[in-house]
Amino acid sequence: MTSALPRATYRLQFHKGFTFDDGAAVVPYLADLGISHLYASPILKARAGSTHCYDVVDPAHVNPELGGEEGLRRLVAALRGHGMGLVVDIVPNHMGVGGDENPYWLDVLRRGPDSPFAPLFDIDFKAGGGRLLAPFLGAPYHEVLAGGDLKLVRDPEAGWAVRYFHHLFPLRPEDAEALEADPASAGSLAGEEAARHLHALLERQHYRLAYWRTAPDAINWRRFFDVTELAALRADAPGVFERTHATVLDLYAEGLIDGLRVDHVDGLADPGAYCRRLRAELSARETMRPAPLRGRAWLVVEKILAAGESLDPGWEVDGTTGYDFMEEVSRLLHDAAGFERLTAHWAAHTGRPAAFSAEEEPARREIIARSFTAPLESAVDALAALAAADLADRDRPRPALRRCLIEILVHFPRYRTYSAGTGETGADALHEAIAAARGGVFPGDQWHLDRIGAWLGPLAPDAPHQDLRRAAITRFEQLSSPVAAKSVEDTAFYRYGPLLSRNEVGSNPATGGGSVADWHRTAAARAAHWPFAMLASATHDHKRGEDVRARLSILSECADLWIALLDRWLAALKGQAPTVDAADRIMLVETLVGAWPDDASGMETFLARVEGWQMKALREAKRATSWDRPDEAFEAEAQGLARFILTAPEGADMRREMSRFVDLIRPAAEAKGLAGSVLKLTAPGIPDLYQGTEFLDLSLVDPDNRRPVDFARRRATLDVPPEGGDGRKQHLIRTLLRLRAKEPELFRGKYVPLDVGGTVPMASFLRTGGGKALLVACPVRTFEQVTPAGGLQPTAWQGIKLPAGFRWRFAVPGLSEPVPSAADLAANTDWPFALLVGEGG
Repeated sequence: MTSALPRATYRLQFHKGFTFDDGAAVVPYLADLGISHLYASPILKARAGSTHCYDVVDPAHVNPELGGEEGLRRLVAALRGHGMGLVVDIVPNHMGVGGDENPYWLDVLRRGPDSPFAPLFDIDFKAGGGRLLAPFLGAPYHEVLAGGDLKLVRDPEAGWAVRYFHHLFPLRPEDAEALEADPASAGSLAGEEAARHLHALLERQHYRLAYWRTAPDAINWRRFFDVTELAALRADAPGVFERTHATVLDLYAEGLIDGLRVDHVDGLADPGAYCRRLRAELSARETMRPAPLRGRAWLVVEKILAAGESLDPGWEVDGTTGYDFMEEVSRLLHDAAGFERLTAHWAAHTGRPAAFSAEEEPARREIIARSFTAPLESAVDALAALAAADLADRDRPRPALRRCLIEILVHFPRYRTYSAGTGETGADALHEAIAAARGGVFPGDQWHLDRIGAWLGPLAPDAPHQDLRRAAITRFEQLSSPVAAKSVEDTAFYRYGPLLSRNEVGSNPATGGGSVADWHRTAAARAAHWPFAMLASATHDHKRGEDVRARLSILSECADLWIALLDRWLAALKGQAPTVDAADRIMLVETLVGAWPDDASGMETFLARVEGWQMKALREAKRATSWDRPDEAFEAEAQGLARFILTAPEGADMRREMSRFVDLIRPAAEAKGLAGSVLKLTAPGIPDLYQGTEFLDLSLVDPDNRRPVDFARRRATLDVPPEGGDGRKQHLIRTLLRLRAKEPELFRGKYVPLDVGGTVPMASFLRTGGGKALLVACPVRTFEQVTPAGGLQPTAWQGIKLPAGFRWRFAVPGLSEPVPSAADLAANTDWPFALLVGEGG
């Protein structure tokens, strides 16, 4: 029987090159590893050739490129045959548009606001003069028109339309009917006359074709962040939820899937209302499921929690997808004092700010101006409508409201508020932003800030101008979220590099490290309130693999040594790539050390991976080059610097030194990585493994972290004695996953902070339940404590006190002998932590 709630999940990225049948072939291995539920990337029909499938074009069908519904059934049959379940990633925020594959979008282009599918998308036809802006052209409209790249065609499915390469723009029914009556007229003109005729035809359509660069300023429909090929959906509009969720809910009712992961919940107008609706729909179908599969569906949401922010229990979900857990582990395993020294060195050497906030604020201003002018103006319009609705506010000019709103967005410390909903509102965050904004607005604008705060604050049931306020709140919240994501994660993170392991999704680089007390506080809170939240350490969106971050975290423990080596290497690079500044050089060297391969013969492959990361990093930073205006000469020079270090004969000395340094820190780094795995697999919550990360995860940002996984090699090592970093990590994970399966009550039981004493700082705690206990003791600093063989120095166990009253035995590496005293820890384990199962307490 498959449990309704997962015990442990394993994320697989499905696409045309890795289908449901490929996933089914992996199921026996995952079952042997100890996984209870496969966690699948989106399975609904996406754009052809999509490598991630978040660009769904038809939510009514299972993706045929993955194997369609029949392939899904084969996958589920394989899972059920091993007592496993399926969790599916869903995308309620956006849909893939442009191209010629989305039937709903094409109908909106054809019929405009009269299309029955128009409510799916967040389109302001009024702002576009009754038309939808279609900014999909690769050059200004007049050039494309004159160049003959717009072709009048009769598409087999869409009928009469204008084709622009892979894009299709259907004509209005009346124009299509006219052409149908006289099809010869479509090709009767040529040259300038044909262009004039086509322009006149296009001017009658429900859309206006435009150059892609116009989108940030002129687009009149909401996008996912700033991606024009992803149109935002209105899950709150009547009928939209039913249309976009029917297939997934039917699959749940039939018993093919057991839980859902909701992508980017903050992109929705009212996340709380959406989650409650989704929970109710799932609950209503529980009795339809096969009897052995009935039970509460697992429901988690992708949500970035800022410092001090908590998930609203009123949403009726089981927790987040684990970015907050990743940050808790990261803070615990970094040395704050060492991070401060690295930060000081970064500022002195690069001339860039030491404080992350000094990078974040200008990045926010730039991103608002660069990518979100149109949604900003929409939010300002909503505020101006509120000002016009009340005599007391008529003297609040639109330009002043705009200036104030920008300052609030620049200083807003979270993704968004939830002022139109219930429960957690984010009011404190709004007040914090308004207080900070006072230092940035003109003195004459100060009096507007509090009024804007009142408009955007919690919406009481009896508040005046309910509809206007709700519109203003929604526009603000759906702007603050993408501004935060694009300015922090996709801009400032690529400009700030004292220690790149702190620049991760959900992390705050302003905080260099945390304490064991912080860890206990958050773990205990999760045990009390979110015991079924997902615990993640790697995702399809991570900036660096979990073992890259673990290796880089060691630099905070040996900051002085690292600074000396870094200065030496930077001096050796003097004269190479003169346009690449110190900040980009330091981040390159950090990345090389963090992801340095074990096999020195693979440098060409490593170089190709680094070059992919480097181009993305430089363009996301938007300093010397960018996605919308790439400087290919600069990028070539930067990549030349990477080639010099990794493959040029002149870089041989530096390569040898880097390799020796990586060898020096490798045992401590791998111990730190194992500690992260131990914490994920023993802390309160549901652990998730991202595909392939049961081996060392030295991946870089996507697409590097989505490379094919060698499952054959992982199967081959599963039953052999653990050797090397890959084998030890896999063995540890399998042992703890099997322990979770054998002792479920132990991992659903209490979390008890523990002080085991000793001379080394440890994150120590007990999990208790079912009459047993699990003792976990992980050192949080490893550089000076780990032996070359990967265990702890015997002195690290001195003074350790085991709780009395239990008969202790080793959980890893699987020894069953009793552990009569703490002294046996040093004598009987080569692992850099203590994991003991106790009975009789």
